[in-house]
Amino acid sequence: MLRNKAFISILMLISGYLSVAAQSSTNSPYTRYGLGDLSDRGFANNAAMGGIGYGIRNNGYINMTNPAAFSSVDSLSFMFDLGMSLKSSNFKENGISANAKNSSFDYIAIQFRLHKRLGIAVGFTPYSTVGYNFSTTNSVEGNNDYTATNNFYGDGGLQQITAGLGFKVLDNLSIGVSAGYMYGSLNYQTSIGFNVNSDQTYVYNKLNVKSYVADFGLQYTQPIGKTDNLTLGLVYGLGHTLNSTDTEGIQVTDNPTNPSYSSVNEKVINDSYGIPHTFGIGLAYLHKNNLTVGADYTLQKWSSVKYQNKTNMYEDRHKIAVGAEYIPNPIGRNYLQRICYRVGVNYTTPYLNLPQYEGPSEYSINAGFGFPLYLFQRRTILNLTGQYVRVRPSVTNMLSENRFVIKLGLTFNEHWFMKWKVN
Repeated sequence: MLRNKAFISILMLISGYLSVAAQSSTNSPYTRYGLGDLSDRGFANNAAMGGIGYGIRNNGYINMTNPAAFSSVDSLSFMFDLGMSLKSSNFKENGISANAKNSSFDYIAIQFRLHKRLGIAVGFTPYSTVGYNFSTTNSVEGNNDYTATNNFYGDGGLQQITAGLGFKVLDNLSIGVSAGYMYGSLNYQTSIGFNVNSDQTYVYNKLNVKSYVADFGLQYTQPIGKTDNLTLGLVYGLGHTLNSTDTEGIQVTDNPTNPSYSSVNEKVINDSYGIPHTFGIGLAYLHKNNLTVGADYTLQKWSSVKYQNKTNMYEDRHKIAVGAEYIPNPIGRNYLQRICYRVGVNYTTPYLNLPQYEGPSEYSINAGFGFPLYLFQRRTILNLTGQYVRVRPSVTNMLSENRFVIKLGLTFNEHWFMKWKVN
């Protein structure tokens, strides 16, 4: 009965998350281009370690970055993980600065074992988000008494629901596959108006996506001595053209709030966007079951992906991440010895080709803690992560961003599958 109630509660939480997931969680003008701000598959604990995860095998966490890691779950555990973020951004351009604050639910996932060699995980994670609202005002060429104001607005996001299996082929070799459904909508709008009575022009673009995603993974662990091991992780994400509908239109009206006339020219284009082939490799070194050090490299082949039926709008995206986790004594009596201490850094090149220049690069410095909470569950971990993210433009005097992020994650790990014996 208690398990049924817990499962119903999980479904209610997931339903609530689905209802708010489409809300924008970013305020970046750079999301005007491409599919917006791309999200990582890792959770709060991964983020504290710079986002690494390809080679991580830990039966206390859900690792969505590599489906081969699903086989690491033990026979007794039912894990449930959810997370959220709080963001504060500062934008600067030509000496002018602006601030923005956002919050968002980031992910929900469950994981348990189906067989002694087979684990399953189901997760709901974002793929990308769009969110911007800014304007520019300039004098009309040839007549300084007239000004033209361009307003730019966009919102929306793409989400993915995935289910994956991790199978332990050998004691030190696991493979995995994850597949699911990507959906969502991205809205882009530009309006042009003048400081005199005249028509206003709206240019809009709405992309609706209903497509699939698929990822494949492998992990191989090599023992080093009696207490240490080294794990190699490989990941491939299937790139393809998205099943999508792109509605592009131009509307001309005399009054945006109470128009006496409105002229609309609209067209619909199908399957004009795509997602890239993704290749990832990572190494993780585990020392005496309390120190983990790892590094990941990710290549996304955006250069061959369609954007509005064009294939020269993106460039390949590279990401390098390094991180570590240290637990002084996982079974120590002192609470401070049982806390997970994490740190990491990463660097990401742009995938956007903006007009006349490439998009901004990004690097982040991360640190966090995993606080064990022994409440009603066998082992609950509260993950707290702080991030400093620097978005650096490719040319001087362009928009830069300093972002401060707090990520909160809660991992429940219960004894759902224990068989009790009565003497």
